[in-house]
Amino acid sequence: MEQNYHEVESQASLRELMLQGGVVRRQAFQNLDFTRESVSEDLAFEECIFLGCALPQSVKERIAESCYIFPRMESEYNPFRSKLYSAQELYAGFDRFSPESYEDTFDSRVYKCYMRYGRQTRDISRTLMRTLHDHSITNALNDMIGEYEPRQVVAVMGGHAMRRDEGRYLDIAHISKSLTERGLLIISGGGPGAMEAAHLGAWMAGREDEELCEAVRFLSSAPSYKDRQWLSLSFKVMERYPRRESFRSIGIPTWFYGHEPATPFASHIAKYFDNSIREDGLLALAKGGVIYSPGSAGTMQEIFQDAAQNHYLTFDIASPMVFLGREYWAEQMPIYDLLQRLQEQGRYQNLKLMLADEWEEVVRRIERFSISGE
Repeated sequence: MEQNYHEVESQASLRELMLQGGVVRRQAFQNLDFTRESVSEDLAFEECIFLGCALPQSVKERIAESCYIFPRMESEYNPFRSKLYSAQELYAGFDRFSPESYEDTFDSRVYKCYMRYGRQTRDISRTLMRTLHDHSITNALNDMIGEYEPRQVVAVMGGHAMRRDEGRYLDIAHISKSLTERGLLIISGGGPGAMEAAHLGAWMAGREDEELCEAVRFLSSAPSYKDRQWLSLSFKVMERYPRRESFRSIGIPTWFYGHEPATPFASHIAKYFDNSIREDGLLALAKGGVIYSPGSAGTMQEIFQDAAQNHYLTFDIASPMVFLGREYWAEQMPIYDLLQRLQEQGRYQNLKLMLADEWEEVVRRIERFSISGE
């Protein structure tokens, strides 16, 4: 049986390996600079992968034909990154006192380049770089998700248009805060609205509920992501209430919907170019359950995609599908009754459905599944 590749993603790990000597086999070097290290004279490489590494001639001479070299590529972004983004990286250059400064941020520059070449560009160099970038993001995302048990990862879905001054926004924040404090990892599409509420709750984990309410009241003066101060107020809240390091969440947005800003409240951001990979992966990771708050077409798509995964046990676990908002899901968008009826008819199997109005009910349902699998 072939040995899995071992990933080398830091200069410190590379430095340690370079001093060992002998034959280095089945190592994947990601975005590293070999010119900064002292390489043992008798070191050789076999069946290794070099992703965007700076390689001096002395190292190239020791690389066997069994190795693969992906050279560095000139681009607005690094297609071989070894970790997820942070809000500080995406929004580098943003001045919260000048909202228009967003146009100069890394996130904005990448989006403008993406749109300049087109969402479905035929430029093979662009499609290659996007694919390599998204592969790197998936790899980093899987590394972080791997730190949690499968039923500890919970997704929150819902509309990007949900306003900060809506009651459900605070409900979602309470749910996320409570679940994060119980050791669960909250993930979402990483955008505004319901998604932002989920990450705000995780950001405020470990604090008093009243502090969360104060943060929401402050944010509500710019209730929509289209408001000029939307992003500025987010950074002001983050400055006023620093995140407790042990509490994390992952936003999974996409430049495909780059006109919707990624919430900076997510401690880690897995931003993709390909929306289909991002969408399918988000639901696949949420083995601890998916919480559906009111949303429109995108949320409807996610519901039926999630139902199919549960029906077929695609990822071995059928997890709860919890619908927050009885009036919305039973009357305005009667998806819940439809799913119940289809399950009774045998059209769907393995669905763990719940309809709730109170955020505490949602927390109890998800926690029960996390602990016992029921």
